[in-house]
Amino acid sequence: MIPKGVQIDEPTGKLGVLLVGLGAVSTTFIAGVEAIRRKMAQPIGSLAEMGTIRLGKRTEGRSPKIKEFVSLASLDNLVFGAWDIFEDNCYEAALHCGVLEKSMLETLRPQLEKIRPMSAVFDQHYVKRLNGTNIKQGKTKRDLANQLIEDMKEFRSKNDCSRLVIVWCASTEIFMKLSPVHETLEAFEKAMDENHPDIAPSMIYAYAAIKSRVPFANGAPNLTVDVPALSQLAQEMGVPICGKDFKTGQTFMKTLLAPGLKSRMLGLHGWYSTNILGNRDGEVLDDPESFKTKEESKLSVLEYILQPEIYPELYGDFSHLVRINYYPPRGDNKEGWDNIDIFGWLGYPMQIKINFLCRDSILAAPIVLDLALFMDLAQRCSMRGVQEWLSFYFKSPMTAPQLYPEHDLFIQLMKLKNTLRHLKGEELITHLGLEYYD
Repeated sequence: MIPKGVQIDEPTGKLGVLLVGLGAVSTTFIAGVEAIRRKMAQPIGSLAEMGTIRLGKRTEGRSPKIKEFVSLASLDNLVFGAWDIFEDNCYEAALHCGVLEKSMLETLRPQLEKIRPMSAVFDQHYVKRLNGTNIKQGKTKRDLANQLIEDMKEFRSKNDCSRLVIVWCASTEIFMKLSPVHETLEAFEKAMDENHPDIAPSMIYAYAAIKSRVPFANGAPNLTVDVPALSQLAQEMGVPICGKDFKTGQTFMKTLLAPGLKSRMLGLHGWYSTNILGNRDGEVLDDPESFKTKEESKLSVLEYILQPEIYPELYGDFSHLVRINYYPPRGDNKEGWDNIDIFGWLGYPMQIKINFLCRDSILAAPIVLDLALFMDLAQRCSMRGVQEWLSFYFKSPMTAPQLYPEHDLFIQLMKLKNTLRHLKGEELITHLGLEYYD
């Protein structure tokens, strides 16, 4: 029996949003929120801020703003902090990333300069194309985790925050598979004490967050928080976790188009995708080991949406290729090309071609905002463990064991909004519609 509504604590006090990585995504997010707070811009792209939610029947005309329906934290009450391997403050980092116009950054400069990154947990073995000087030192990986825990305590106290949330916005680590050290909390902590190579820096952040009872969202395709040991710890500590890999450009388009092809029972011969980008993300992904991590995340989308095992005549033998090319002149302005070979009635072939000239960080920034606000909501509702209802934001959504992830963007959105309705004791929307014609 599903209870009608749950106890939701009010978002009183300040919410500290801690970001791992102070690069293009984080600086664009922080500067954007500062601009919105000053009425210089609108929170375009943010479902939490701009979206509405239908309640009851269509004839009732009830569609409040989501942020009013579930009492999300106010943007005025957000406080920002970050860890990064470089010492540049938020203003300097934003200038270097080159995403936002300099005139806007100059207006926001006093606020952005106050945000100086804490030293980061980093090991070049896991991100080979980067190296920095603002790095923590410790005898063991458990020692590094304890340093992060102290950072959180100090940030909370210094900024008078009642709550914290962490969003991973740092680079993609090398490809890793589940190993025995990830299976139980005991094995995980032992591996930390022994500096085991299967404990990546992102896992150290996730562990520290959960031990501090701070919600953790993973915006990269790394094997980070989606390991049995950390899922178990999140359940025990009552902490929401979610991930992984922000759904921004090309994969966003795939989750729009693939459900449409499947809904019309149109077949697929092949889907070729290539990207060119020149930001730090592109430089990191130029390393084959980091690209492998990203590739696995991108490739899984079509297989789960199209379900070739159920529709072998349509999707049983399609080719799916993904390429990413580092091209420095492009900067953060990523270009995604897709060639899609489909077939229809009587097997006749057709093609779809997409050229998406997007801005990666502009698409990612509102995702960071929504995840911070919704993960804080989850914490205030005493939700714990994997938050599958936030799959809407990820390329490779986390799920319960033995449960396949839902990639269809429109089902994901329905799942998200129905979760909000459930939390407030409202009737779930099925879109059946028969009641209007009885």
